[in-house]
Amino acid sequence: MVITSRNGHVLRLFKTPKNVQKLVRQISQKDYQNKRVNIEYGKELKKAGLGNKQANVQGTPPRTTLVNSAADVARLDYLPRSTFYGSQRKETYGCQMNVNDVEIASSILKKSGFVMTKTEEDADVILLATCSIRETAETKIWNRCMVTRLKEKIFQKSKDVDIICGPDSYKDLPRLLHQSNDSGQNVGCDNMCTYCIVPFTRGRERSRPIASILEEVKILSDQGIKEITLLGQNVNSYRDMSEATSYGGFDPKSPTKLSSADFKTVYKTKLGGRRFSELLDRVSAVNPEIRIRFTSPHPKDFPLEVIQIIKERNNICNQIHLPAQSGSSRVLEAMGRGYTRQAYIDLAYKIQHEIPGVALSSDFIAGFCGEQLSDHLETLSLIEKIKYHFIYSFAYSMREKTRAHHRLTDDIPQEIKNKRVSQIVETFRAETLKLLSQNTGSHQLVLIEGESRRSMHDLVGKNDAGTKVILRGDEIPSEFHSNTERFIKPGDYVVAQIMGCTSQVLKGVPLYHTTLQDFYYWKENRRENINAFG
Repeated sequence: MVITSRNGHVLRLFKTPKNVQKLVRQISQKDYQNKRVNIEYGKELKKAGLGNKQANVQGTPPRTTLVNSAADVARLDYLPRSTFYGSQRKETYGCQMNVNDVEIASSILKKSGFVMTKTEEDADVILLATCSIRETAETKIWNRCMVTRLKEKIFQKSKDVDIICGPDSYKDLPRLLHQSNDSGQNVGCDNMCTYCIVPFTRGRERSRPIASILEEVKILSDQGIKEITLLGQNVNSYRDMSEATSYGGFDPKSPTKLSSADFKTVYKTKLGGRRFSELLDRVSAVNPEIRIRFTSPHPKDFPLEVIQIIKERNNICNQIHLPAQSGSSRVLEAMGRGYTRQAYIDLAYKIQHEIPGVALSSDFIAGFCGEQLSDHLETLSLIEKIKYHFIYSFAYSMREKTRAHHRLTDDIPQEIKNKRVSQIVETFRAETLKLLSQNTGSHQLVLIEGESRRSMHDLVGKNDAGTKVILRGDEIPSEFHSNTERFIKPGDYVVAQIMGCTSQVLKGVPLYHTTLQDFYYWKENRRENINAFG
């Protein structure tokens, strides 16, 4: 099986019998360019013993990046395990939601006997998964979000697409490869922002039980994983209602809390359930050597207890994604975001005050319906004021079924949208270069991820803020002031001295190996020892 993007970049490859391999070769680059994907070849596959359908699988992830338990998978009507063999390869393109989709799908299929191949030529099934929240993504691939709202159009366009499934059907993938089934339920968002199609493609918010998440974190900890990202459409609105008689210390009638009285919702206050603060507390306590990140939150769901737990736990990264979307109160109201410019600024300042050195990132949409030049300038001034470590910026694209599609007019020319995106990026890069320059000379904890793409002699990792750090792959002391040395490898925590930067990357010199807890112990209690090294 190949999980790939429209332009042919491979995400996941799975291998099945040789008498099926020739079918994949019929999928040419021209097919991709013509926005067609041939993945069925029903009669031939049926002769090969794989049933009469193959799948174009799209879906949305659960509340976190953690995959579902394999217990349910074991009860499925699998294809014969003896027919699958081969090796594997991994490349990932797209946002973290897309990465999560691929991880879930491939994990479940491998549990059922599928294995990954090294090349497309050796694979027989192609699964496509990406995002269609914005039009640019939809033009690249017929993706998971799009299929739920354009299902009939897809079937009319390409008779080769026979199976479409959503997030709750992931565990059903092995059986879906054997028989046709296009049903699936979606999860998503309750906020109803006017520009966003998520509520119509992924449905209402739903949270995984804390117990299942903790079980999976423990498994990942035992496997030596060093970083886990909790992932959800609105991850900090997490509310586990799975236990009927216990709500984790919250009274069943206890209302959820917003960031402040200046934030509003389109829905009634929700009652009961285990909240995001408890999830962070319990996940971070499993293994203090595992970094915990989360994305993507909504600004309205940052009560003080969430901010406090981030501040108190060294292994919860001081990195918070705080999507603004616009710096103009007038545009924010048209977007249905539930807050004003000033309410957002007050929240950002509150977080920066409570968590010194916190790294904020954000999303911005340029050219939303009715956006005037003065609105755009307010967005630029917000970027200068908050000083983000990273931003994502996009030109607005009208999506069918959204409230904006029914009530507003997409009246900003594309060339102006593109120009405003460029100005947002330019403003951000100027500010972040100043911000990252302040790191020069500092000692930072870096989790090594692998080799740098630009030099086989350099390694790349990330600091607590999520900023990339490039450093040499040298032998360094195995711990602070140790006489023994060892080479740096992926998964190692190292202390690096920052020597310079660009607007996106820090450049450092590795000093010594460490652990996450040791680093913060020395930083907080023996600061003079850290500064004295080297």
